[in-house]
Amino acid sequence: MKRKHRRLTFVGIALLLLGAAAALVLAAFEDNIVFFYSPTDLTEKKPGPSQRLRLGGLVETGSVKKPGGGIIIFKITDTAQSVEVQYKGIVPDLFREGQGVVAEGRLMNGVFRADEVLAKHDENYMPPEVAEALKKAGQWKGDGKGNGHTDKGKAK
Repeated sequence: MKRKHRRLTFVGIALLLLGAAAALVLAAFEDNIVFFYSPTDLTEKKPGPSQRLRLGGLVETGSVKKPGGGIIIFKITDTAQSVEVQYKGIVPDLFREGQGVVAEGRLMNGVFRADEVLAKHDENYMPPEVAEALKKAGQWKGDGKGNGHTDKGKAK
């Protein structure tokens, strides 16, 4: 084998190994990616029960129920659609009706089973996707940026 052929063979094998390593890394990341949805996105896209996702919006007024056993049932809305959420655990102190919330879990049989619930104390701290959904629905009360950041500490 000529020197040039050995070099090309080596480069080809190296590229093949690099491609295989990249494919393995991407496959590992795919299992850990958590997609963000608004209630409208969730009803339109219908993710499978094995897919972990985040659901964000406002806690619908009059929807909070506490049947006992540490279980809380409520609805998250983006004012266009609502999704029922079931959560077992202690909700954050800032959790209340009409307040921004993000829940992480899985959608099973039309009910979102949350593993974690995060309450937001105003729209300035919402993920940009939730803020955008609220703007489209005409319910936005923030500073108009919707970037998930505040103006605290900035010179005016």
